[in-house]
Amino acid sequence: MNVSKDNGNAAGQRKLVVIVAMTRHMLLDFTGPADVFTNADRFLQARGANEGYEVRVVAPTYDKRVTTSAGIEVNCLYCAMDIQTPIDTLIVAGDDYCQLTIDEFTPFYEWLSGINEQNTRRIGSVCAGTFALAKAGLLDGRKATTHWEVAEKLKAQYPSIDVHGNAFFIQDGHVYTSAGVSSGIDLSLALVEEDYGKEIAVGVARQLVFYLRRPGVQAQFGNLLPVYDNTNIGQKLKLWLNERLHEPVDLNKIAENFNMSVRNLTRVLQKHTGMPPAKFIEKLRVEKARVFLEDTDMLLERIVEQCGFGNLITMRRIFLRQLAITPSDYRRAFRTSLKDTGEHELFPV
Repeated sequence: MNVSKDNGNAAGQRKLVVIVAMTRHMLLDFTGPADVFTNADRFLQARGANEGYEVRVVAPTYDKRVTTSAGIEVNCLYCAMDIQTPIDTLIVAGDDYCQLTIDEFTPFYEWLSGINEQNTRRIGSVCAGTFALAKAGLLDGRKATTHWEVAEKLKAQYPSIDVHGNAFFIQDGHVYTSAGVSSGIDLSLALVEEDYGKEIAVGVARQLVFYLRRPGVQAQFGNLLPVYDNTNIGQKLKLWLNERLHEPVDLNKIAENFNMSVRNLTRVLQKHTGMPPAKFIEKLRVEKARVFLEDTDMLLERIVEQCGFGNLITMRRIFLRQLAITPSDYRRAFRTSLKDTGEHELFPV
């Protein structure tokens, strides 16, 4: 088939959605958005609409194959370079980094660098697909997000990008970036709502048993404090404080333990972790509380004592600041799946 004869709004008002399956790891990176747009098209066609979506999942290489870590090989009808006509929505889904330097991906990045507002109405990414857009220069000077685990890596490699690691998705002009894996569904639902309104988007969300707009932020899923090298002051402080959070925190005592002055401790911690002692300790309290909330039935008042929050009001305020969720809601959302989660827990009598 000669794809170059098609156009961005083939068959009247149908919008061409091209999803590049970059990932070798997460199928949901590209299958999630594909399911959103194909279901939206199905709903529109059922209404007798002439408009809708034509969805093409394409490979980034000429062999048109995407081999996943799950042992599934996806044989696409097209590769990205086959698409030479206007695109309504382009989504680059996932990236496992090794693709950035492999020669067979060079034609794809040359093609991606030619994508602009004249030939593509909207450009998006899912998860670490942000790195592909960044490599092609499509994010220079823009706000963007990516998977929480690689947000700092994106900042370091592409300092011209204004990285917001907490958002599920971000729009900057005609460019949209989304966070980790399932956030591609969040973004795709938002794009459907942008095109055809809330009713169609809600219908698709219900079909997928998914929120139209998911509550919370990425911080709820990631670690507030990374795993530092054993020689890093941050790792040493984590280990020393973790068993002492229930005690009053005295910076003088901490500094003395590390043979430093309070001023020097603050300077070194800021340099190696990017945060002052008070912020570091607050995040550590939340991390410890999360373990209790996820894995135990310990009363909130007891967690307050164990983690040194002082009182429930303070704990709630800090959780909202760090995770945008209350401790009680966090427990309901993230407690172990081995617990009985019958309807009586969600809808108590």
